[in-house]
Amino acid sequence: MRLPHDDAPSLLTRGYGFAPRIWERVRPGARAAPLRLLGDRGILVRGGEGVALFTDPAVVRRRGAMPAPVQETLFGHGSVHSIDGADHRHRKATFVEVAYDDAQVARLLPILEREWRAELEAWAAGGRSSAYEAAVDAFGRAIMRWAGLPGTAAARTRWSRRLARIVDGFGAPGEPGFLAAILDRAFSDRHAARLVEAVRQGTLEAREGTALHAWAWHRDRSGELLPPRLAGVELQNVLRPMIAVARFVAYAAKALHEHPGWRERIAAEAADRGSLVAGPLAVAFAQEVRRTSPFVPVLPGIAIAAAELDGQRVEPGDRIVLDLLGTDTDERSWERAGEFDPERFVGVEDFEALRAFVPHGGGEVPTGHRCPGERLAIAGLAAAVAALSDPRVEILAEGLEVDLRRLPTKPASGGRVRAAGAGAGERGAAERGAGRGCPFHR
Repeated sequence: MRLPHDDAPSLLTRGYGFAPRIWERVRPGARAAPLRLLGDRGILVRGGEGVALFTDPAVVRRRGAMPAPVQETLFGHGSVHSIDGADHRHRKATFVEVAYDDAQVARLLPILEREWRAELEAWAAGGRSSAYEAAVDAFGRAIMRWAGLPGTAAARTRWSRRLARIVDGFGAPGEPGFLAAILDRAFSDRHAARLVEAVRQGTLEAREGTALHAWAWHRDRSGELLPPRLAGVELQNVLRPMIAVARFVAYAAKALHEHPGWRERIAAEAADRGSLVAGPLAVAFAQEVRRTSPFVPVLPGIAIAAAELDGQRVEPGDRIVLDLLGTDTDERSWERAGEFDPERFVGVEDFEALRAFVPHGGGEVPTGHRCPGERLAIAGLAAAVAALSDPRVEILAEGLEVDLRRLPTKPASGGRVRAAGAGAGERGAAERGAGRGCPFHR
């Protein structure tokens, strides 16, 4: 098919509607569709077949695929997301060791329990933070403590909000939030580099097994320590994805409001277990939120070998773009794909075996595009789901609409939460956090 125009502007103007428009070019259910992106020919792929192609390192590379403003703002200069081959596998191994190990996930659970108990009590006492705002703060404090970072809870909260602004602004170059993301990225890079330098100089202790220790002492394949700034970038690539899960928490608030029966079941489960973390029903609900709620619509790659999928061929240098949301809701991959039904995940232990389940990327964690922090994300989201299901609080209907043209998006209000039975006319929000500063200097 001849494509005289470029599809890149459509990604900016249509947002999450970008991929559905591309699929109109081919027959219903097709696994690949032609496109032109940033001047290059390519294909959009979906489903398990598309995931297999996109995650094949012999066919696709990531280096140079992500637009520079996104790469530099969201992931950081020189990060693991911008390298391939043996260098990528070597550096990613540290992420796997730090975040993917069962013991590391288990170590985060009691911290999540404590943080979400505090947010729940604040709501029950009249606090008015949205689900999204509470999640940014709770996840940030939890992941920074887990990672071995110093500082007070207030200081961790402040840095969490900076990292959240990076996530919020990276996909909107035309909005003021993009400039805020750049400024917060500059601050965060300086701060993280200083933490790394302090560990190496012996003025800051980093416990072995923590992310701070791992990245302060990570060596590249030639045996050299990473430059402090790059080590700090990778440290942030452990912290920031957890804070980004706050967007899923806003979607979870929307889904719980729309499915009160599930909210009751999850509340009963948490009460029976006496815990907000790791409840099987809460986990299943979290997984369905991740399946149906978009973070980004697509992921880009560049072909390094000729390949063909469903009659569409690519040559080296062409673009291969994975439709994430279209894969997670693919009718050929999921029964009742358009329905929100957490029951589909009840009893599913090995979610990574579901080839068409790619909210955090696909393929094998050590070698593919799947995020090694996905288990941490699920644990955090499930804890938030349990907290939001508590009968002492209610989720308001106002502001749950989603603008699918903006990248990244979430329910407009972030999911407003208040104490159950509070008057609808009450306004105002409890002051949370404190002033400016950084965890290293408090």
